[in-house]
Amino acid sequence: MPLGATWREGDVCSFLAWAPRVKHLEVHLLGAQDRTIAMQPGADGYFCAIVDDVKAGTLYQYRLDGQKVRPDPASKFQPQGVHGPSEVVDPRFAWTDVAWKGLPMHRLVLYELHVGAFTPQGTFDAVIERIPQLKEVGITAIELMPVAQFPGKRNWGYDGVYMYAVQNSYGPPESLKRLVDACHRQGMAVFLDVVYNHFGPEGNYSADFAPYVTDYYKTPWGDALNFDRAQSDQVRRFFIDNALYWITEFHIDGLRLDAIHAIVDPSARPFLEELGSTCHERGKGLGRQVLVVAESSLNNPIVVQKRSLGGWGFDGQWDDDFHHSLHVLLTGEQNGYLGDFHGLGDLDKAYREGFVYTGQYSQFRRRRHGKSSKEIPAEKFVVFTQNHDQIGNRPLSDRLSQILNCEQLKLAAGVVLLSPYVPLLFMGEEYAEPAPFPYFVDHGDSALSDAVRKGRVKEFESYHYDAEFLDPSTEETFLRSKLNWDLQSEGQHRLIREFYQRLLQLRCNVPALAHLDKESMEVKSYNDSGVLLVTRWHDQSRVCVIHHFGDTAIPFEAPLPPATWREILNSSDSYWSADRGRNASAEDNGRAVSQHADPVRVGEAGHRLTLQPFSFAVFQKEN
Repeated sequence: MPLGATWREGDVCSFLAWAPRVKHLEVHLLGAQDRTIAMQPGADGYFCAIVDDVKAGTLYQYRLDGQKVRPDPASKFQPQGVHGPSEVVDPRFAWTDVAWKGLPMHRLVLYELHVGAFTPQGTFDAVIERIPQLKEVGITAIELMPVAQFPGKRNWGYDGVYMYAVQNSYGPPESLKRLVDACHRQGMAVFLDVVYNHFGPEGNYSADFAPYVTDYYKTPWGDALNFDRAQSDQVRRFFIDNALYWITEFHIDGLRLDAIHAIVDPSARPFLEELGSTCHERGKGLGRQVLVVAESSLNNPIVVQKRSLGGWGFDGQWDDDFHHSLHVLLTGEQNGYLGDFHGLGDLDKAYREGFVYTGQYSQFRRRRHGKSSKEIPAEKFVVFTQNHDQIGNRPLSDRLSQILNCEQLKLAAGVVLLSPYVPLLFMGEEYAEPAPFPYFVDHGDSALSDAVRKGRVKEFESYHYDAEFLDPSTEETFLRSKLNWDLQSEGQHRLIREFYQRLLQLRCNVPALAHLDKESMEVKSYNDSGVLLVTRWHDQSRVCVIHHFGDTAIPFEAPLPPATWREILNSSDSYWSADRGRNASAEDNGRAVSQHADPVRVGEAGHRLTLQPFSFAVFQKEN
């Protein structure tokens, strides 16, 4: 029997709850019927009831030992928020994606978005209207920040307390299904960010039912989830069933697991390995690709290594080292963990291997960190110039568009989108959205809001910023994070969007760029000139990308192998200049992209060219 309330045609509803800390459990149906049904105790602390004449949409609560009244820990919907009653949900939906089989990792261009800030309406249905625009740019998958029910109406989503319920301010469950179905019709996959390392602090009543958490371990956000102590089998079931619920009931294509380094589980078969294996098995049973990607600061290849080799078998993981290397090169910032990264050599290693820290001493951690990722396939790393953390965890929550110029933004995009890894964009990045993305919450407990505010201030004490700190608890802070969609058709914003579109076209259509493989790639860095040269090939296709991180123009002798080469993109071309972005008319938008028509015959001496500040050039070998 599935956890929570499961409604079936004929108005029959089953209720299943895990409550070993309770002697007597009742389900109280609210509304016109207003009746209470005793639930039958079973093995391992489960209570169940099968009840007739329950209409979809009925509100209900659990009564614990005749005293406490609580929402269902496995609630499918909380229409009145985290403290209100749960709702019986009709699971039926007219899906149109029967032919959809999902996408493999190497075809992903991920786009991370926050449902509440993505549109003025802040709903699942409003996201649907923007999907064609994302597809036009070249996005192949959206990745939703957590949507599990959290307190209030605005939150990043990492304070969720009802893991099976979609956030009520985003819309009811069927609206998320409409979004997924619409994406699949457009040929786009949908990933969902899930939090399996802690519960949020407000509205979490799970401890009244069972030992979901343990104080044996701690996370930065409180007690850890109980994946290895007494009664942990049932906790594992709760979260693994949750993952399967999103995959099966909502047709989600992939899960992004938040901060798995905060999950402590020394079991012989760790929870994470079991989770990944079970999700993959469910995908096979459904006849479609289901992917599991992790956020991990461990720099440990075990996350993505095959289970047959002792790994956990995840399909991918976020590569923070790649981001940090690139960010330091472009900004010079070295606060906090960025202090471990120092220059072009780090980006060189990130390009070649994935991880930069592979066992050497980390000054930030004050210990050795990481393990070699040389043998990990390129398609298992997700790379980015920005994401919610790398923006929101800055004192001013400012994006790269606010701290870099147009040439640097284009260079950053080229480094990521022409890499052999899976790229991820953060919402609005594709048109240089200027709005900040600060951390925001909407707690009903003022003391909790004060604690969050003080915690953020303390976190940034060492940054010595004089600018105004954005209070996480105010609605104004949240509203400032909203995207301004009108910008992408204006001036420089339109130019950047067109540039991203061109890069993603090259990534898709040039075989050497579409083939994600570290073995068919050579990387060489020139520290004196600030140049990173990347050569990639696949079958007869060969491409050379020359990235220049210097702030002055320099002559450069590119060691292109003897052949005929054509420059297919140069970020310093006048077509991509900031001046054109400022002065171009609306009619200019969509004009054929310029490229150098004349091929270049390169001999033994290589090809001499001038590299402009913060630019890159892409050369393709002609057959």
